[in-house]
Amino acid sequence: MRTSLLAAAPLALATTALALGAAHAGKPGKGEGGQGYEVWASDQSNSVAGVAGNGLRGSYLWIWDSRDIERQLAGGPDAEPLSCARNNNGRAPRNVGPCDLLEVFPQDLREFGADGRPTGNRLSDLSGFGRLHGMLPDPQNRYVTANIFAPGGGYVGIIDTETKEAVGLFRVTGTNVGGGTDVRSVHMSFWDSTGSAVIIANLNGKVLERIDVTRNGSGKIKSLTFNKSASLGVGKGMEITAEATVFRGRNAHGRKMIGEVAGSYDEQAFADLTPNGFCKENGCAEGPDSPLGGRPNNVIICPIPSENRKAYITMGGGGLLVANTDATPMAIVGEYDNQVLNGAGCGGGQADGSMFLNAGVSASGAGATWSTFTMYKLDDSAFSLSPNLPNSPSPELVFADPGNTATGGNQSGPAANTSGQLPGVTTRRDAHGVAVTTDGGYIHNVDRIQNVVEVFDTQTGTRTSYDLTSANGQGSGFGACFEKSVRDDAGLPVNDPAPDLLERTPDGKYLMIALRGPAPVSVQHSAQGSCPGVGIVELLNGGSSGRLVGVLRSTNSVDDSPQNAPGGYPYAGAERSDIHGATVVTKGRRPARGKGLSRGRR
Repeated sequence: MRTSLLAAAPLALATTALALGAAHAGKPGKGEGGQGYEVWASDQSNSVAGVAGNGLRGSYLWIWDSRDIERQLAGGPDAEPLSCARNNNGRAPRNVGPCDLLEVFPQDLREFGADGRPTGNRLSDLSGFGRLHGMLPDPQNRYVTANIFAPGGGYVGIIDTETKEAVGLFRVTGTNVGGGTDVRSVHMSFWDSTGSAVIIANLNGKVLERIDVTRNGSGKIKSLTFNKSASLGVGKGMEITAEATVFRGRNAHGRKMIGEVAGSYDEQAFADLTPNGFCKENGCAEGPDSPLGGRPNNVIICPIPSENRKAYITMGGGGLLVANTDATPMAIVGEYDNQVLNGAGCGGGQADGSMFLNAGVSASGAGATWSTFTMYKLDDSAFSLSPNLPNSPSPELVFADPGNTATGGNQSGPAANTSGQLPGVTTRRDAHGVAVTTDGGYIHNVDRIQNVVEVFDTQTGTRTSYDLTSANGQGSGFGACFEKSVRDDAGLPVNDPAPDLLERTPDGKYLMIALRGPAPVSVQHSAQGSCPGVGIVELLNGGSSGRLVGVLRSTNSVDDSPQNAPGGYPYAGAERSDIHGATVVTKGRRPARGKGLSRGRR
């Protein structure tokens, strides 16, 4: 790796799909500790008018309280979103959301480098601050990450879940991928199993990065350090063109933001080869590609964390790298070819020590003719501090749809599926969001195109299914999306949920599923839907089935950017809301594990 700090230049690259896995927690009941919860949803649409493209400037955070959700489900008024304003929880003049990303992270925040000196930029001077792609809570349920995914941006923030105020904001490393001079984007970031680190998918930059977190005894974050020494490059011929930065100033509540950048990029961590001597990414200059397809395109979709503090790094072109996230720099301990683990891996979860990882369609333009629904299972305990041999241990194939196309490393099936994405017409499939039930017995995996959920028994692999379009989940009557569908363009197919990322509630009663809109911002060829918001799925039969019983509707008519949904309907209405991620935060502070937590070194 050669470091060459060049002038920044925006670069829009094709993005890749993501889905998240939920760790399982306590038994069904009133919830953990008897508290209620909040549903946090990430709306990718612009929060300002006059923007030429989708998801480029601002976004909305939609937050709903569980008490209001239960009232809605009981036939009461629709739940109103909460505000992020100072002195909310009933003390603000109008405690109603949604929250504007451009206000949560004030645009006058100043950018600082690792040397502690200002770069001369304020947040408002920089491009790519938009497209809130997802938020994930820490194990303590005190904070969420805010993953801001507009092309060329590369921002990741931390938000306090009780006060709804920003705590920290960073911009990740820029690299030379594809011949660029400032290539970076944050697709998603995950907390490790202790909450002492945030592991970041710098998708376009092809870097796995880490923020080290220090807490006090109650779990409150005292420091956030973007550790350059921890960064792991997964591309080929990599150079650092722009170092990570941090933003300082006062948040919307008038309190100081925290954060620093420290350490030094490790040259060997950005070298071309895996520990077994194969190219991390195909076509490198230093060695051969791995023989079973290798890894053709290592845009990082998501580094799915395990309880063993490993990250399962899924790639846009298929294949997988497993990293020890405790190491500095983070270190590869497992490597898989794309014929062994197909792309585009977009989600996973853990149950009883096993990691469940899926494969779905690519978010790039090529994905418009992919059809992929596959689930794999790997033993997390098989990875330690030393690297395994390639493709070892062998993954268990839990399910592969017989209609899968010969894409993403899959070696059988038709070359393409050109049936588009219109409901009732398309035969394409796209495995995406994943959630594990509270007892770890079942894993639910949504199909973004077919509007169904495949459920796998985590012990036997037995598969059952339910739909998100009918009243009972099995084809009888109209589901909740029908009533909540957009109606300002008569040609738009209604009752089309287009499910995305999801999370289960702490009481074990529901899954909260992001539902896409008629003007999808990302994965436009597979994600057009009719009822943007969050779908409420009631779990049935011990968690082995479910039905859509309600929709928390979001809306955005401020954004007037053009819509594009290849293979879908040419929507001409005004709705631009596009919820990509839904997560659940338990209300009330959860105790920290131990008298204070900080990132360890190995």
